[in-house]
Amino acid sequence: MFNGLLIEKDDQGYRAAVKEIDESVLPDGDVSVKVIYSTINYKDALAITGKGPVVRQFPMVPGIDLVGLVEASDTDKFKVGDYVLLNGFGVGEVHCGGLAERARLKSEWLIPLPNAFTPKQAMAIGTAGYTAMLSVIALEKNGVTPEKGEILVTGANGGVGSFAIAILAKLGYQVVASTGRADQAAYLEKLGAAEVVDRNTLSEPGRPLARERWAGAIDSVGSHTLANICASTKYGGTVAACGLAQGMDFPSSVMPFILRGVTLAGIDSVMRPLEDRLEAWQRLTEIIEPQMFDDISADIGLDEVISTAEALMAGQVRGRVVVDLTK
Repeated sequence: MFNGLLIEKDDQGYRAAVKEIDESVLPDGDVSVKVIYSTINYKDALAITGKGPVVRQFPMVPGIDLVGLVEASDTDKFKVGDYVLLNGFGVGEVHCGGLAERARLKSEWLIPLPNAFTPKQAMAIGTAGYTAMLSVIALEKNGVTPEKGEILVTGANGGVGSFAIAILAKLGYQVVASTGRADQAAYLEKLGAAEVVDRNTLSEPGRPLARERWAGAIDSVGSHTLANICASTKYGGTVAACGLAQGMDFPSSVMPFILRGVTLAGIDSVMRPLEDRLEAWQRLTEIIEPQMFDDISADIGLDEVISTAEALMAGQVRGRVVVDLTK
C-alpha cells in the first residue's frame, strides 16, 4: 500500500481523493519508481476536478509529470537508484501517473534526470517548461529571430506562459505578455516581458486579417485568441499553438497562411519522440537560471492537490505548482 491521489468513477459518481492505494492498481511496466516530486498542470486540474474528459480508465492516479528513483527495473536502460524523469505519454490519463508515492512505467517513456537540475527543479519545469521550450524551438526552426520583432505569449501567468516569457527574454527576444490578470504585470515584467496587454484585446471575434504586429507567438489559449494572433502575425511569422484554455475551436480563415505565409506550428508534448525531448531538456539546462525557479514555482504536499486543482481551474494559480510526495 502507498499514499496517492486516486480518481474513481462508478455508480456513486466521479470523485478524487487522497487515500491508501493497493499496488495492484498500478498497470504493467518494466520500471518501478519511487516518486519524489510531481506537479499540477492544467490537464491534471481538468482530471482532478472532472471538468474535462481527460481520464479514460478508472481507477486512475493523475499526474502527467514525475521525477523519482528507480526501485526495480527489468530493462538495461535504467538501474536501481537512477533518477528518472517523465512527461506525458498518456500517464495520468490511461496509465497511472505521478501524484502517488509509487509508479510503474514503461522504460521508453523515461529519460535520465538532467545533471543540471535537482528533482524539484525538474518538476518546477515539468511539462509546462518543456512545452514552452518545444514552442521556442519551433519558432527558431522557422527562422524567427530576435531581430524579426515582438513575440506574443498568451496565458502568460500560467506555467507554459511563465516559462515561455523567461526563456524568450533570456534568448534576447522582445516579449509581449497577454493576461487577464492585470495585477500580475510586475511578475510578468520580472520574468522578462517588455509589455503586458489585456487578453480581452485578443479574445473576441476579429477580422480574417489585421494589422501586422507579431514576428511570432506562443499560444496556450486557442479559439478566437489564436485566430486573432494568426491574423496579426507578420509576413513569414510563426505561431506555436500548444493549448486550449479558451476553447478547442479555431474560428479563423486561410488568409494569414496564403497571403502572409504565416506558419501555424502545432506543439504536442505528450507523444513527442525521444530525440525531441532530449533536445528540449538540454536547451533548458543551458537557459534556465536558478532564480527562475523561485520566481515561477511554489511547492505543496499531496493533501493540498485537490484544492489547488480547483484554484487552478478558477484562474487563481500563478506559474508552476510542484507536489512534494515526501511530505
